[in-house]
Amino acid sequence: MSQINIVIFGIGNVGSTLITQITDFNKKTTNRKLNIFCIANSKLALFKDNVASGWSSNFETAAQPYTLDDIYAFAKKLKEQNNHEQEQEFVAVDVTASATFANNYIDLVEHGFHIVTANKVANTLSYDFYKKLRASLTLNKKKFGYETNVGAGLPIIETIKNLYESGEEIHKIRGVFSGSLSYLFNNFSKEDKDFSDILLEADALGLTEPDAREDLSGKDVARKLLILSREIGLAKEFGDVKIQSLVPKELNGKTTLSQFRESVKTLDTIFTESKSKLSKHEVLRHVGELNVKTQELEVKLVQESKFTALGQTQGADAVFEIYTASYGDQPLVIQGAGAGKAVTARGVLSDIIKITQSLN
Repeated sequence: MSQINIVIFGIGNVGSTLITQITDFNKKTTNRKLNIFCIANSKLALFKDNVASGWSSNFETAAQPYTLDDIYAFAKKLKEQNNHEQEQEFVAVDVTASATFANNYIDLVEHGFHIVTANKVANTLSYDFYKKLRASLTLNKKKFGYETNVGAGLPIIETIKNLYESGEEIHKIRGVFSGSLSYLFNNFSKEDKDFSDILLEADALGLTEPDAREDLSGKDVARKLLILSREIGLAKEFGDVKIQSLVPKELNGKTTLSQFRESVKTLDTIFTESKSKLSKHEVLRHVGELNVKTQELEVKLVQESKFTALGQTQGADAVFEIYTASYGDQPLVIQGAGAGKAVTARGVLSDIIKITQSLN
């Protein structure tokens, strides 16, 4: 069996939770251990044969500035120390929120690393980059795990990929893609509260981004929709997605975060008006929708029947409806927690384990 060596980029909520989950996994399994040989943030890295135990305090005292070349050199050292007694496999895990780190993926692959990522950037850059990355993975015989890009720990990408590769005719994909927006409109539709109050509640619970305009802009949902469209063979770009932003022009990125929070009550009039147009059997839902026949991708706020899968969501759940030729008018529905550090980290760990199993 191969020795699996892991470098983790990103030590925030998801990264630190993942380290704990890997440590627990190693305690429970005797079949194959996962060796974390490096933990890094954007500036510093902690190198050790196994850094999982007591990593946080060790990082504060022993982490050092690094480049990717340092990581490649340490990986080479691990191989040499092994004296070829056991095959060494290397996995780079990206749990950063970086908009630029994905530019390193091809270089990592060329230096012998499989890639697992919770970061959506690589799959939503230009279609040219998308193809180049996959060509490099094929050439270097490396795996790429990114299930958590859509739906956190839910098996959305895997299900859609399997349907598509088996020849299933997919007609439409529709769903509540965002856990934060799910929470906002689930509660706003059923409670007699101002939208701004529910938004502040979601912020306090850590469900929204630090700047809630990131959620309300619809761009994150658009990225997820783009990823799914590419999974079924559509050569789409981010600019092809029609996005209905829920941020008023006067509160867009030109104002500071503090100015936005001071003016958040401005949102109440807008959404109260939308709520007033609902029938007694309708709710507001923020959805992403891909029409495969017309190749249209759209992110929008809709009036939804309470009796559909989307209309019945609770809490911060995500829900996805997949319409295909075989399923007819009754879609395949996948629903569950669509956000959260524990489910996202678990999804990343699952991708790592899938890679190790494929190497047997």
